[in-house]
Amino acid sequence: MLFTDRVDAGQRLAEALRHLEGEDPVVLGLPRGGVPVAFQVARALKAPLDVIVVRKLGVPYQRELGFGAIGEGGVRVISDDIVRRGRLDQDDVESVERAEQAELARQAHRFRAGRTRLPLDGRTAIVVDDGIATGATAAAACQVVRAQGASRVVLAVPVAPPDAAERLRTKADEFVCLSTPFGFSAVGEWYRDFSQTPDDEVVSLLAQAARGADTEALTDPDAEADVDVEEEVAIDAAGVRLTGDLNLPSGAKAVVMFAHGSGSSRHSPRNRLVAAALNQAGLGTLLFDLLTPAEEANRANVFDIETLAGRLTDATAWLRGRVSVPIGYFGASTGAAAALRAAASPSSDIGAVVSRGGRPDLAGPLLAGVRAPTLLIVGGNDPLVLDLNREAQAALRCETQLEVIPGATHLFEEHGALDQVAVLARDWFLGHLVG
Repeated sequence: MLFTDRVDAGQRLAEALRHLEGEDPVVLGLPRGGVPVAFQVARALKAPLDVIVVRKLGVPYQRELGFGAIGEGGVRVISDDIVRRGRLDQDDVESVERAEQAELARQAHRFRAGRTRLPLDGRTAIVVDDGIATGATAAAACQVVRAQGASRVVLAVPVAPPDAAERLRTKADEFVCLSTPFGFSAVGEWYRDFSQTPDDEVVSLLAQAARGADTEALTDPDAEADVDVEEEVAIDAAGVRLTGDLNLPSGAKAVVMFAHGSGSSRHSPRNRLVAAALNQAGLGTLLFDLLTPAEEANRANVFDIETLAGRLTDATAWLRGRVSVPIGYFGASTGAAAALRAAASPSSDIGAVVSRGGRPDLAGPLLAGVRAPTLLIVGGNDPLVLDLNREAQAALRCETQLEVIPGATHLFEEHGALDQVAVLARDWFLGHLVG
């Protein structure tokens, strides 16, 4: 079984966990890659989401061999047998614990951003990861969760090797795994997109889940008020069915359409992080695929700017039939060129454009026709794309600004880089679409 990305894996895993919906579970994602998967599970089961931060305690001279694990709340699980066979003295145990405790505290503070850990007493806890290699961390997480008071522990993963899967069945009350392929060598080989999950994405997803829980808790079900629109939509563009995710916060005064570029999709964790920041600011978002899955297989299609721009224009017309507020474009990679080409159309009424690590130069001579205020965001350590953006900026005749994020590379995977992108995009759209 091959997964598109962690979003796809989470959605499929959620279907296999539907039977737990009535148990009022808590979903716990293992950082970092397990959190995007767990987010989809929690969303489908309408369950609270938290991160499960555990640190395996490894034998000093053989770190892969764990003699125990620690978790938040002072939870400590030690195997006396391994300590004895490993001939570890008290100083060895305490030294390893101190080092891991410091890292555990750092991660918990970073990921939760000041929120308290969800209590597990008497609850069904679903521990989720994006896949299993050896299973040591997942096993430790199950031990820690049980020690934190969970009455039932379910371990759920999209993929694992058969031998590890067999071992893990004894570590939880229930083990759910969608695929246990033979010839397993690495988790990433079972994903089309297994790009690194940055800390910032984990923080953003947990914050989104917490906001959703707070909103649900504070909402009077009998009140007659506008509610958020969050739905998967189908868009017809020149006879091609495009799939998208439309999110309209209550009272949204503008909507931003995301035009994805090469190697990306509406499931892109980078674009979703930015979209979440826009939603939090009260802006609507539409993330959708400009190409069908079959078309994406041909790399030449992601550079067919004319086709991409035409579909974006058709999708914009579809969206105007749904909303009566200003519309902006957020483009990444070749999607930025498609956004600018679409915005250059004489009939275009786009209010603002933001390009993240984009290739605006691919819009060619049409750049001079863009009237929408345009923000170009580029990483300081992406010199080729930076030069191309400078050339494109010189060709634009609209209000334009170039922002360079120091130390960032093309995918903005460095710590804090995507957060800076999100803030810049949010402020640009608020200033030019709403303000």
